[in-house]
Amino acid sequence: MNVKPMPYLILAIVLLVFLALVMAGAWAAQKRTRNSGWVDAFWTFGTGIAGAIGALVPIGPAPVGRRLLVAVLVLLWAARLGGYIVQRTRAITHEDARYARFRAEWGAAFESRMFWLLMIQAVVAWLLALCVMTAANNPHPLSFGWTLAGLAVFAISIGGEALADRQMHAFRADRSNKGKVCEAGLWGWSRHPNYFFEFLIWLSYPLIALAGLWWPGLLALIGPVFMYVLLDKISGVPPLEREMVESRGAAYRDYQARVSPMIPLPPKRQ
Repeated sequence: MNVKPMPYLILAIVLLVFLALVMAGAWAAQKRTRNSGWVDAFWTFGTGIAGAIGALVPIGPAPVGRRLLVAVLVLLWAARLGGYIVQRTRAITHEDARYARFRAEWGAAFESRMFWLLMIQAVVAWLLALCVMTAANNPHPLSFGWTLAGLAVFAISIGGEALADRQMHAFRADRSNKGKVCEAGLWGWSRHPNYFFEFLIWLSYPLIALAGLWWPGLLALIGPVFMYVLLDKISGVPPLEREMVESRGAAYRDYQARVSPMIPLPPKRQ
């Protein structure tokens, strides 16, 4: 990979320890506030910082410009998403539905099980940080082609996710929409456009990693692949869909029948 094995390994271990400490702090914060919504903010900012550290610490011959570019991208992502999560968490008076369900189901074991759940989240963040670190360590000079494609995917993705978040925020801010299903803008083409663009953002790093056909950059594919599985199969779509069916009933089931789960597509006509 054109990097020194030991420094690479040492940096990877340092990032894992750092993220474990961040998520331990998230556990302490949710325990004190009894609002687990803050966990997502800790995770996002922690992942962004870890990714930037992984990009900027020199462990091989990658050009400084590439390291700086990749670090800026992951920090922009963390600032945008983390800022939105903080704003959302401060605005609501109830706990996020996912964590509220855990609190009810786990009972007295909630705090201990929550701690280990957050340690798993630390490992997830670590894998994403390694994806960023791989992209930053491509030894080829900055050039057009793969790098430009990666930047284009990043710009489209972060813009699309921000637009989806704004559309949902505007929908929820209108009191006449209480109890209704949001089909405004991107939400009329995808039931989870924010998740789609979040997955797509992580595809930008493998593209940058493959610049100059640096084949070890394929390791960066772990980021988008893992993120897609996580969002579509595990902690994203499934629990949120269950919650929406319970709270919106037939209206949401009709929405499910017409609108694509993640990839934005024209809605089906019935």
